[in-house]
Amino acid sequence: MLKWFNNLFSNTKTEDKIDNMKKFLIVGLGNIGAEYVNTRHNIGFKVVDFLARKEAINFETVKLGALAEYKFKGRTYLLLKPNTYMNLSGKAVKYWMDKENIPLENLMIITDDLNLSFGTIRIRKKGSDGGHNGLKSIQTTLNTTDYIRFRFGISDEFKKGKQVDYVLGEWDDTEKTALPERLELASEIIKSFGTAGIENTMSTFNGK
Repeated sequence: MLKWFNNLFSNTKTEDKIDNMKKFLIVGLGNIGAEYVNTRHNIGFKVVDFLARKEAINFETVKLGALAEYKFKGRTYLLLKPNTYMNLSGKAVKYWMDKENIPLENLMIITDDLNLSFGTIRIRKKGSDGGHNGLKSIQTTLNTTDYIRFRFGISDEFKKGKQVDYVLGEWDDTEKTALPERLELASEIIKSFGTAGIENTMSTFNGK
């Protein structure tokens, strides 16, 4: 009888672990407020918003952000838009990782990158914050640089001393025209991350 009980609880723990491995937290970084909606710095928000609209799912206001749940091929993707503003993104990330018991390897952070040309994709399993305040907050809060980041290039076409204005500025007409195709690709990256794994996803999409 004791052995039967031990097996019962052991199987439950194994099932819970498997279920957790099929759950992914996808965090789009950005700033809340109408004035930031179409800015380059908010590409993380724009990516998860695009996927949510495409799949007809809605965001709900939750603690420290807005959350939408997307199910695809047996996986559950929690799409999160922190409402903490960029500099405190780590607070929302850690809260929802803990609440949903998300393994670190199932976390993906989507962010803008000045060092990549517009629309260029770069996915990495770890790395520095690159001077990005959102990544810096996440790194400090999680106490690690070993988390997956999906960088979306916004280029560095700004004059000296105008970086903040550029990053918090809106997309130009050429960028606006090209964005839908890039956002479609970003949606495929998110789905691939959960179904094909990070190595295959990096191999397939990096540089595209």
